[in-house]
Amino acid sequence: MTARAPGVPPAPEAPPSDARTGAGVRALLARLNTPAVRTRIGTLAGAVILAVLLWRLGTGALVDGLRRIDGPSLLVALGIGLVTTVFSAWRWALVARGLRIRLPLAPAVADYYRALFLNAALPGGVLGDVHRAVRHGQSTGDLGRGVRSVVLERTAGQLALFAAGAVMLLTLPSPVRDDLRQTAPLAGLAVLGACAVVLALRMNRPGPSRRGRALRSALAEAREGLLSRRNGPGVLVSSAVVLAGYLAMFVLAARVAGVGAAVTELLPLAVLALLAMSLPLNVGGWGPREGVAAWAFGAAGLGAGRGLTVAVVYGVLSLVASLPGVVVLVARWYAGLRAGRRTAAVTATTPPASAPAPVPVSRVRDASGRAPLAPDYASPPPEVSIEKYAPKESTRLARSSLPFSAEPSEGRPMTPESV
Repeated sequence: MTARAPGVPPAPEAPPSDARTGAGVRALLARLNTPAVRTRIGTLAGAVILAVLLWRLGTGALVDGLRRIDGPSLLVALGIGLVTTVFSAWRWALVARGLRIRLPLAPAVADYYRALFLNAALPGGVLGDVHRAVRHGQSTGDLGRGVRSVVLERTAGQLALFAAGAVMLLTLPSPVRDDLRQTAPLAGLAVLGACAVVLALRMNRPGPSRRGRALRSALAEAREGLLSRRNGPGVLVSSAVVLAGYLAMFVLAARVAGVGAAVTELLPLAVLALLAMSLPLNVGGWGPREGVAAWAFGAAGLGAGRGLTVAVVYGVLSLVASLPGVVVLVARWYAGLRAGRRTAAVTATTPPASAPAPVPVSRVRDASGRAPLAPDYASPPPEVSIEKYAPKESTRLARSSLPFSAEPSEGRPMTPESV
């Protein structure tokens, strides 16, 4: 054993191997639990699902679905998309009003169309909603409330889908009706038990914690935005109309694909496909929807290939219904470009501020009324120290260049990846 010199502190002991392994695992999980990594994993999962479907069922169902789409079906899809988008934007405006932020209906419709197109064109299926939330928060000067209004609006749509879907799957003939009827009582008891446990823990807690206060604040905003007397009826009606539009689009896709089943038989299959679309494992909405539709149609005796064809037609019709978002994107880009050119032109034509003319000393008198002996012009004022103000100016410029500053800037480009 080596003797340690006096006055020298002991060397720190190395952490055990288990602690190092645990720290490495936590660091890896932290790196994986980021929005960019989750988006890439979801995109990869959606691509794998599509590849497996095409491998098992072939490309005939895909080609057949694309071949059956015609002009009248595209026009009907555009009409259904217009109705669902307007009512979705109205729901968003109601929720925003409940959170005490202003959102007129016309800009809400335009922003919603843009978000729908970005959801369909970009991986992940939610980047358009992220873009919509951030831009609305920036334009109102409150990024937090802008994001929460979009989250609550999307939550209202999902709750309507879950409630109506549960009723349809339990009452109408579907491949999962018998299983749901057996598991529904157990699921209800499990939910009641979980609520009782949470209530007991909250009652036994000594004092309100920070997390508890945040939860109560979120619940209060949800209640004011979705369940208040002023917003509740409108949110309910708009959610019902939007869900009816999605189901009508699926029935239209089934008819275009040549499926002659009754509407009551198609509605549960449409609910299953819509529930699969809410999973974040897709490529612009493609992936789980096609897989679940192929399985559900096969279990219902309609053919897995026919289910894949219906899902493909539905995806194409939904993409066509979101194409007005391209017009909104181009119009906003052109407006920002014109605003930038106008600002540059005004800056170029504005003459620089001229320095004040020096005052002749002959016009400057002292207290006795006599002009002092001095050169023809007064000496210039002392120079201002640059070092004194340079840090403040650089700090101001750095703050004004932040991507999420409170000042709205319609001309500044922003992509959903910067969220």
